[in-house]
Amino acid sequence: MPKLIEIRTQVVRQSMRMAFTTALGSKTVATSVLVRAILDDGSAGLGEVPTSFVMPHETVEVIRHTIRQAGNILRGQDIYTALIRVPALRGAFAPCLMTISGLEVALLRAMLASQGKTEFVRWGGHRERIQTDITIFFTPQDEPLQRWIDQAIDTGFTTFKVKTSGKVKQDVEFLWQVRDKIARRLERFTLRLDGNQGYTAASLEKMFSRLDRLRLAYELFEQPLRKDDIEGLMRITAIAPVPIILDETIFDSRDVRFAIENGLGHGVNIKIAKSGFIESEAILKLARQAKWKTMIGCMSETMVGLSAGILFAAGRGSFKYVDLDSIHFFPHLPRYGPIEIAGPEYVIR
Repeated sequence: MPKLIEIRTQVVRQSMRMAFTTALGSKTVATSVLVRAILDDGSAGLGEVPTSFVMPHETVEVIRHTIRQAGNILRGQDIYTALIRVPALRGAFAPCLMTISGLEVALLRAMLASQGKTEFVRWGGHRERIQTDITIFFTPQDEPLQRWIDQAIDTGFTTFKVKTSGKVKQDVEFLWQVRDKIARRLERFTLRLDGNQGYTAASLEKMFSRLDRLRLAYELFEQPLRKDDIEGLMRITAIAPVPIILDETIFDSRDVRFAIENGLGHGVNIKIAKSGFIESEAILKLARQAKWKTMIGCMSETMVGLSAGILFAAGRGSFKYVDLDSIHFFPHLPRYGPIEIAGPEYVIR
C-alpha cells in the first residue's frame, strides 16, 4: 500500500455571478483552500475546503494551519491507515470539520488513483445522469434578480431553491416576486425554500400561514430555524405543511440519530464538504432506515469539491432532492473529469 508523503494547500478565489446572500450574510467572492494529498507511488488526490458563513471560524489561515497539523500526524503512513484515522481527526480538530472533510476527500481520491479505480464506481455507479436545482439568492434589487432568473431558465432549470431572509413580510413579498418572474416564462416549475436558520418557530408559523393564504406552492423548507433550536424544530416539524429538511443541524451520524429520535425534521441535506465521505455514508444509511427524505447539497465550491458530491449522488443514485449547483455561480467549462455539465444535468461519461 503506497504511503502518504506530502499534503499541499492552495488558496483559490472566484468572483460570483450574483451576490451570495442568505440570512447569515452576503458575499460576491468565494474563497476556498484546495488540498492535495501525494503518495510515494506518484498518485495524488485533490479535495476542497470552502469558507462559509456557517463555519465562520474556519478561515483560510485556520484551514491551512489545521491541514499542516493533520499532515504531521498522517505523513509517512500508508494511505489506507491515513483514511481510517479520519474519524479520530474529526474529534481532534472538532472546530474544523469542513477542513477535515476536504482532507478526507483528497486522501480517498489519492487511494483510488493508486488503485486505478473511479469514484463513481466506488459509490455504486447507479445513475449516469442526475439533475440539480439552482439557487436564487435573496436580493431586494430587481434587475440582478431578473437577470439571474432569466439566465437560469435559459440554461434549462425548472427547479429553484430560494434563499430567504428570515423576515416574514419581506420574504413573502420576495417569494411572490420570484414566483411571478418565473411564471412569466415557465408553465411548470418547482420552488424550494431555504431559511438558513433565519426564523423562530413563531415567525415560521406566520410564514406558513401567509404562504398558504397566497396559495404559493413550495416543495420543502430547508433549515428554517437555528441549528440548535431543538424545541422549535420539534414544534414546527409537527405542524409544517411541507417537509422540513435539516442542514446546519446535522454534521455527523450522531446529529442525525438525535434528530430522528426527537422528531426535529423530515429529512436531511447531506454535504460532503461538511461531513466528508465516511460520515455522509453513515448519515445516508440512518436517514434511509428512518424513511427520511434525503437531499445532497453543496457549499460555494468549485468543481474540485462539487464533483465529490456529484459522483457520490450519481453513484448512490438514491437522493430525492439534488442541490449541487455551485458551479453555476461561476464561469465554468462544460466538463470536469468524467462529469459533463449539461445545463441542470450532470452526465457521467
